[in-house]
Amino acid sequence: MIRLQIQSDAHEGALDLIRSAIAAETSRLELGLKATKRHLRSFEERYQVTSEEFLRDFAAEDLEDKDLEYVSWAGELKIYERIAAQLESHKGIQYAKAT
Repeated sequence: MIRLQIQSDAHEGALDLIRSAIAAETSRLELGLKATKRHLRSFEERYQVTSEEFLRDFAAEDLEDKDLEYVSWAGELKIYERIAAQLESHKGIQYAKAT
């Protein structure tokens, strides 16, 4: 959990501004996650295996386009993991207005 405490002498709506910016970033991350899921599904349908099986059992030689295909699929998985972790972090943010 992340707890943000906002204190501003200059701007009454600072908390709303921060909350809005984080909400916009969260939406951007959700869109990125959906796009990455589509890319992963494309690989999974093409090779008829899950991404977990791919990581565990496959080598570049097993794929049609060899290294390029392997790096692309593995890269999409890393992107998915990174975005999912960031999204989870954003969803755990609690806001507190300084008194």
